[in-house]
Amino acid sequence: MSRKIRVLVAKPGLDGHDRGARVIARGLRDAGMEVIYTGLHQTPEQVVEAAIQEDVDVIGLSILSGAHMTLFPRICELLKENNAEDIMVVGGGTIPEDEIKALKEGGWAKELFTPGTPLEKIVEWIQENVRV
Repeated sequence: MSRKIRVLVAKPGLDGHDRGARVIARGLRDAGMEVIYTGLHQTPEQVVEAAIQEDVDVIGLSILSGAHMTLFPRICELLKENNAEDIMVVGGGTIPEDEIKALKEGGWAKELFTPGTPLEKIVEWIQENVRV
């Protein structure tokens, strides 16, 4: 029998709006996943430390501040430094299409979900792409 998918939902940086992150966290939980929400204003170091301590399968970053081109690569760098590259990084927020492409091609995000993405689509993508 497989275990539940474990997801860390994080709000790194100075972004102070977490309504969307809370909605996503609740939706993932309601879909049967174990969800840890870190709260606002987390540093990349705090996000990675929590992900490792909680033994998660996925880090879901919610970024509306425009700092995604800095925060995603830094978190992936820290995962690599801590031999935790098996933790998948996904995210969401206000991210221009060309930067979505750059983040995915750079290996800093497996998938990105923009505002308005149906919760069911996010749940389905995680369930299809995370093996536990």
